[in-house]
Amino acid sequence: MTNEINKKRIVSGMRPTGKLHLGHYFGVLKNWVNLQNEFESFFFIADWHALTTKYNQTEDMKQNVEDVLLDWLASGIDPNKSTIYLQSLVPETAQLHIYLSMITPQNWVERDPTLKDLAKIMKDKQENISNLSYGLFGYPVLMSADIMLFNSNYVPVGIDQVAHVELTRDIARRFNNIYNVELFNESQPKLTQIPLLKGLDGNKMGKSFNNDIKISDTAEITEKKFKTAITDRNRMRRDDKGNPDNCEVVFDYWKIFGTDDEINEICKGCKSASIGCADCKKRLIAKMNEYMAPIREKRNELQKQPSLLKDIIYEGSKKARIEAQKTLSEVEKAVKMYK
Repeated sequence: MTNEINKKRIVSGMRPTGKLHLGHYFGVLKNWVNLQNEFESFFFIADWHALTTKYNQTEDMKQNVEDVLLDWLASGIDPNKSTIYLQSLVPETAQLHIYLSMITPQNWVERDPTLKDLAKIMKDKQENISNLSYGLFGYPVLMSADIMLFNSNYVPVGIDQVAHVELTRDIARRFNNIYNVELFNESQPKLTQIPLLKGLDGNKMGKSFNNDIKISDTAEITEKKFKTAITDRNRMRRDDKGNPDNCEVVFDYWKIFGTDDEINEICKGCKSASIGCADCKKRLIAKMNEYMAPIREKRNELQKQPSLLKDIIYEGSKKARIEAQKTLSEVEKAVKMYK
């Protein structure tokens, strides 16, 4: 096994906005599970980030935090291999954010693509862009603090989040130049091979669209939901020949859950009309539920151990703070704060 000291570091996190779905699992968690064996890993539940848009909807925050943790643990994130922590329990994050906000030019934040998209949405709704909260406007710098606090080497992200990592590199380079130090690494994005796992209606999967299958969904709920998944819109009758390339959702799920032989069989059966859409879904649902069964079983068992969940959060956050304090101490020394 690689010596922990020689391992490079990764940092990544998720906002606690509810139970996670299969898009999260196949796009993020499955990759994290593999990476934790190769890297010194820090995974955080970003409850401060959740406040940037949900500051007035906090009644479910505690449950959302626990749901994210349950989904992580059930999916294979191991607290014995990775440091799992809650963002707000590591106050050094906020302290570093203050230092970084002092040196980050405003136009660097304004070029953030997520803020640009939000500004466009607000303009389309004829809302004033000045209504953006200070916290939301500054969240890209807070995200940089998340990464730089542990001086990570890599940040596992999708292609749509590369801009955040680029901003972090710019801020790290600027800090090093201003204070004439070589304190911060310039973290690199570690792109994941994320399958485009669409929602059941063919659009982006999301709980707000009511088109997702959650990691925690039972076999019965999964079956009920997946029966609504769209197939080849041109195949109107059972004996019509289909085209898997036109099957916007179901065939893509087969590529994830099926073996090569099964995928070839389904492809041929669809094209020849020897397999109907209903039977195709039925067989796929069985595959999905077989795959997810041990994950759901583990989640159900963990849910019965609330004290264990608290221990994992608090112990992980305590461990994270030890490393965070080392970085913050070096930052304060570089800035020449009074100590």
